[in-house]
Amino acid sequence: MDKPREPILNIPPVIVAVLLVLGLVHAVRVLLLPDDIDRILVWSLAFVPARYDASVLTDGILPGGWGAEVWTFVTYALLHADLTHIGFNAIWFLAFASPVARRFGAVRFLIFFVVTIVAGAVAYLLVHAGELAPMIGASAGISGMMGASARFAFEPGGSLDMRRRDRSDADRVPAAPLGVALRNPRVVTFLAVWFGLNLLFGLGSLSFVDSGQAIAWEAHVGGFLAGLLLFSVFDPVERVPAAESKQPPDFPPEPSSDDRPTFH
Repeated sequence: MDKPREPILNIPPVIVAVLLVLGLVHAVRVLLLPDDIDRILVWSLAFVPARYDASVLTDGILPGGWGAEVWTFVTYALLHADLTHIGFNAIWFLAFASPVARRFGAVRFLIFFVVTIVAGAVAYLLVHAGELAPMIGASAGISGMMGASARFAFEPGGSLDMRRRDRSDADRVPAAPLGVALRNPRVVTFLAVWFGLNLLFGLGSLSFVDSGQAIAWEAHVGGFLAGLLLFSVFDPVERVPAAESKQPPDFPPEPSSDDRPTFH
């Protein structure tokens, strides 16, 4: 008797919930809030490096007070510049966060997502200390999902193993130790393409919007590294011992493709 096939669109409920929250926040801002109130909301929730520099006078200028110094490490991810920005992020979130959510479960996934978002803010702060330009967007967390996916999706039987027919448990395959994973040609190719694209964003050679606003590639890198390095801390699936890990065949896949807010 044949096993039932996995649905093509097997989207975990937690992924749908996160997308609904992001969409609702953006809809409220665009449709309901006057411009002056929206401006206050953005400065209250966006991540602003100047908040953490005592030499920059922000008292009375930035709303939110000391509380914003804490919550903006996370809340900046709730805000997006426009429909292109949130749409682009939603597509990548669906693609890379779904397998991680199926593997981790809802609660573990949400904690991991928040950790990668915070890591993106920390990386941005280290590079842009004292700057007043606010950062918004969920791409640091999405980059964290990409880093996490790289730890298991390329394993034999994983969701990116094109030779596997039965995909019912593709997101539950044991992950190799990080040192072994970094010797996997598929993983190395994925990392090279990902970091190469973000380098081009950082140099200003690439942009997916025409708004003239910069891409916070530093936050991407911070979130990605957190997802890649902290994956094992959150992973509930028993890991393959290093001595038993085998090197995959050597054939990588084709690589897939101021005060203004900085978004990513």
